[in-house]
Amino acid sequence: MQPNGTTGWFVDFQDVWLAYTEELRQQQHFAVEAIDLKVRQGEFIAIVGPSGCGKSTFMKLTTGLKMPSIGRILIDGQPVTGPLKISGMAFQAPSLLPWRTTVDNVLLPLEIVEPYRSNFKQKRKVYEERARKLLQKVGLAGYEDKFPWELSGGMQQRASICRALIHEPKMLLLDEPFGALDAFTREELWCILRDLWTEQQFNVILVTHDLRESVFLADTVYVMSKSPGRFVVRKDIDLPRPRDLEVTYTREFTDIVHELRGHIGAMRGTAASTATVKAAA
Repeated sequence: MQPNGTTGWFVDFQDVWLAYTEELRQQQHFAVEAIDLKVRQGEFIAIVGPSGCGKSTFMKLTTGLKMPSIGRILIDGQPVTGPLKISGMAFQAPSLLPWRTTVDNVLLPLEIVEPYRSNFKQKRKVYEERARKLLQKVGLAGYEDKFPWELSGGMQQRASICRALIHEPKMLLLDEPFGALDAFTREELWCILRDLWTEQQFNVILVTHDLRESVFLADTVYVMSKSPGRFVVRKDIDLPRPRDLEVTYTREFTDIVHELRGHIGAMRGTAASTATVKAAA
């Protein structure tokens, strides 16, 4: 995979800081600070860290839902000036519309995002065929015309990922997408996501609390510090691809997980020590 775009990178954060209001900025109270991040075309990265460290804020910056207070962001060689059309997103809650069938939920982005919206009625059959093929790839053949309340939580999350990918985005952003699922369903969806990414090679930014998930899926894992969030550890995952679930039982895999857990544990310990000192004062 080669760097892309005028900057040489698909995602390029250049000393990015964000305060949510001007008052907070004047008080030097930032949600994230000093973020420098370079991501190659087609790279899969994961971001882990303690709760409240700014992972979701980082996602908002990446999608253009928030503009940095300081610094510059380029995606696919272009400055981010507003919400991106080249990205898809999926969250912990699938948020499928209950009155729409599975296939109609997947089609929703094509009804509201240009250039698809303008010709949706004329090309509906083509788009619907694309949606059905995508649903079949994630194991939802036979469920395309079911309603969300007829699907399990894992099925709903598969449909949510299809919805995020239906407009063939260059970048997929996932915010705790499997956090509410049981362990077996979660691992099954890891493999589905792995296969979709391997086939299409879109960029992925995964925010997760699950260190095993991050190591299994990602090329690179970044650890964020407590708020104000900044990247304090970058770990290249050198496990060979394609990866199957058996790798999660190997010494190499567990060593990486333990290393990342150690970094996060050290940050929590520092935060706890600081809180104790303040309380004593």
